[in-house]
Amino acid sequence: MTLFEYDKEIRNRFSVICGIDEAGRGPLAGDVYAAAVVFDDDTVIEGINDSKKLSEKKRERLYDEIVSKAKAYCIATASVEEIENLNILNAAMLAMMRAYEGLGLEVDLALIDGNKTPDLPCKACAVVKGDAMSQSIAAASILAKVARDRYMRVLDEKYPHYQFSKHKGYGTKLHYEMLKKYGISEVHRRSFLKNLGEK
Repeated sequence: MTLFEYDKEIRNRFSVICGIDEAGRGPLAGDVYAAAVVFDDDTVIEGINDSKKLSEKKRERLYDEIVSKAKAYCIATASVEEIENLNILNAAMLAMMRAYEGLGLEVDLALIDGNKTPDLPCKACAVVKGDAMSQSIAAASILAKVARDRYMRVLDEKYPHYQFSKHKGYGTKLHYEMLKKYGISEVHRRSFLKNLGEK
């Protein structure tokens, strides 16, 4: 079954479905992103898949196609401050909720990647590894991932010594080396860095 066929089967019971996914739960720095996507019944995006399985170049190309072909979409965030105050899981759920609310249309069923669902006004279904099963979730995965990567490149210009454009905020060897050298910045998630001595 293709990703499009998976969604098509669900539309036999729920006419308007949206896919929701997040990007950036694991990094040590930056906001967490989420996206929600609704397609018309007959929209097929060739080559769509879990964003982690696609090259950066292919994600960028698919991003433009998804944006142009989606019936509705929204990309939303939860800030570093919200991550620190709520914890990363709750902040990711908040970003997903904001993405859903930004669609501006009524949805019969929201398909959420993972094993938990945010508190939405419509019926919601958690789909484990949904970004490799549902076209709508995979599209949301790509939008969230590309948008967050672009945001990390902006942060790289503001804080060039951390080299965010290379590691996108994840806990790589390079990132930890830069943290030890320059200390923790205002865009870092301090709760993720409790074991790192502050400068």
